[in-house]
Amino acid sequence: MEYLHMMIRIRNVDASLAFFRDALGLVETRRFENEAGRFTLIFLAAPDDVEHAKAHRSKELELTYNWDDEAYTGGRNFGHLAYRVANIYESCAKIQALGYTIHRPPRDGYMAFVKSPDGISIELLQKGERLAPAEPWSSMPNIGSW
Repeated sequence: MEYLHMMIRIRNVDASLAFFRDALGLVETRRFENEAGRFTLIFLAAPDDVEHAKAHRSKELELTYNWDDEAYTGGRNFGHLAYRVANIYESCAKIQALGYTIHRPPRDGYMAFVKSPDGISIELLQKGERLAPAEPWSSMPNIGSW
């Protein structure tokens, strides 16, 4: 397993970049705007981690800006922790066998979400290429939120 990133939702890009970039000294490593999904993702890394972050897309802070105004309550501004795993199907099977719910199954062979006992969302991402769709994951519905 490899630690990838932590995501937090922000309400103001300029104010957030002033804090994380200008005050804390983090460096923007990449940015992704999704017009259809109406969001912007801004990835930042500590100065000593910039080259690693650019090469491996890990050790980053992800700022998620949703274009539609939303008041974040109940910790919704903190999104999730993300880890890369060697085999997403095996990882999810192990987690499920231990009695935990797979809230967003890896139907695409690439991404899944589970929650910690305290309700923290954990994103699991397949290392390398997506795996071919496989049951029981392909037809498994989402459960709750993540």
